Amino acid sequence: MKAFVNSVRAFAREEDGVALTEYLILLALLVGGVIGAVTLAGGNLSDVWTAWAGWFDTKLMPV
Repeated sequence: MKAFVNSVRAFAREEDGVALTEYLILLALLVGGVIGAVTLAGGNLSDVWTAWAGWFDTKLMPV
């Protein structure tokens, strides 16, 4: 049992996986920011896209 406890303590002291954890946290924050930005701007982008499509239909392709 003492060997198991010592191996767990040795594993906890190692810092090899710290960089990977930091990168995963950074990636999660980045993805969350992108999702938030798209959610907040989604309605405005839809309105702009619809207006542009209407202009395109009336000005460039007259019936």
